[in-house]
Amino acid sequence: MKSDGIKSSLPDESIYIDLNSDSSSEKLDSSSEKLDSSSELGIRIYGRGKPVRLFVAGLHGEEWKDTTEILKSIMPPKNGTLALIPLVSNGKYISTLDPAYYPSTGKKILESIEKLKPEIYIELHSYAGENIDKLAGNDRLNRVGVPAYSVLKEGVLLGSVSPWIRKKYFPKEALCLSFEVRKESRESRKFAASMLEVLKEIQSRDEFIEYLKTEFPLQAKKAIEDYRQFYGEI
Repeated sequence: MKSDGIKSSLPDESIYIDLNSDSSSEKLDSSSEKLDSSSELGIRIYGRGKPVRLFVAGLHGEEWKDTTEILKSIMPPKNGTLALIPLVSNGKYISTLDPAYYPSTGKKILESIEKLKPEIYIELHSYAGENIDKLAGNDRLNRVGVPAYSVLKEGVLLGSVSPWIRKKYFPKEALCLSFEVRKESRESRKFAASMLEVLKEIQSRDEFIEYLKTEFPLQAKKAIEDYRQFYGEI
């Protein structure tokens, strides 16, 4: 079965689902029975029921080298559903801020969102150290039209996903986050993995906001202000 090398590296307590099949939602909710399909999406589904969480990595270019293994090592959640796409594309780099990205390079992401309807959506990216100011600099909003990322720990940055996908595919109650991992940094990858461990158990956007307020109060304040600026009241 074609699976982009994902299945052999992941735990067994999961199923593959062909998201192009009309019966995939029934299969997701029915049981923990394993299912192999010939889907090219390479998506791994853990658990069942709500909340549905979708984590994606390796979105473009060579980002997969620093992010794909993080998703491949995640174990099943204690409750709800966790869907993983460890490798979206290792082809040409196209920014997710470009409206053309998701309908083309990121098509499998849109298919997954439309079929699974996740309440929690996480993108895992990577960046070169010399580019941190381009992502977290105060002038980012003026330069590219989106707020700057917040710096958490070990070079891991936290921000929102592209407004293009956020506004078109998710209700305001959804939790949609983008993490940037510093390239070739073991510490950065390790911390990002710890954040995903938290997020795989999170039940809602509000629960994560409370977590962020406790652990990273300054970043939480910025995230709330940025959300209100783009999408209105929380």
